[in-house]
Amino acid sequence: MIPGFSSRRRFSDLNEQEILALAISSEEDDARIYRSYAEILRKDYAASAAVFDGMAEEEDGHRQRLIDLHVVRFGKVIPLIRREHVAGFYARRPVWLTENLGLEKIRGEAAAMEHDAQAFYTQAASRTTDAATRKLLGDLAAAEAQHEDLAHALEDEHLGADARSEEDRNAHRQFVLTWVQPGLAGLMDGSVSTLAPIFAVAFATHDNHTTLLVGLAAAIGAGISMGFTEAASDDGQLSGRGSPVKRGISAGVMTTLGGLGHALPYLISDFWTATTIAIALVFVELWAIVWIQNRYMETPFLRAAFQVVLGGALVLGAGMLIGAG
Repeated sequence: MIPGFSSRRRFSDLNEQEILALAISSEEDDARIYRSYAEILRKDYAASAAVFDGMAEEEDGHRQRLIDLHVVRFGKVIPLIRREHVAGFYARRPVWLTENLGLEKIRGEAAAMEHDAQAFYTQAASRTTDAATRKLLGDLAAAEAQHEDLAHALEDEHLGADARSEEDRNAHRQFVLTWVQPGLAGLMDGSVSTLAPIFAVAFATHDNHTTLLVGLAAAIGAGISMGFTEAASDDGQLSGRGSPVKRGISAGVMTTLGGLGHALPYLISDFWTATTIAIALVFVELWAIVWIQNRYMETPFLRAAFQVVLGGALVLGAGMLIGAG
């Protein structure tokens, strides 16, 4: 046992029966994960859901063969040992953390699952001197390699070029609607709407501390307001824009970041140094908005640049003139 981790055992301390039991529980868990992925994807990505259904069935088959081997070698009573009981054993990310990653990320997570299992068994086999244990671990590594080949075969069967292309387009559209669109609206609101009050206070007072406080209040207040407004405006059921919580987080965080960008320079004690940096950051923020609009919203670059940069410059100028007056 490892001091301080008495509930976890080292892999080197496991006997062959326990290694086999660990493989059985791991196959069982992986089948559950694949079925969960299938249910998450079934509504919008039926072809990918079919792939994960097939992978879950294959895991069930491997688990049953491992159980049959255990019965022959050690009897019907299988020791209760799971991944979390073994120090250093590969872990699986909880499904509730991966379901929000998007279609391509889930596909990558599944590929990583098979690769990690194969790599672990291969490494474990190379470190043991017992012939029977070495063979067992080598067989498990080969089984995991076959799983990866199976995934590709199932993709060829259920996920042809047209289906995959269609699912990728749907995934990109959903990402834009759920994360990019509200985030872009928040960044624009935070970057542009806070310009006037922050620079009006700056030029009216020439007091960096006061300007910083006003900037923080404007950015955080706008972020909270924008986040709740986005979340409450549309539940996503009819519009298909996705979870209101996700959209609210995206809008709120980006609004706050947009306002903080030109408020934080007033942490610098010298007024004109802080103001120069803040103005430079304003144009960085505006060009970032232009890039996002062009990259994800397919807005022509020149039109986006004209609208955003010109609008931002006018708001900035208004704030300076009002403050100076």
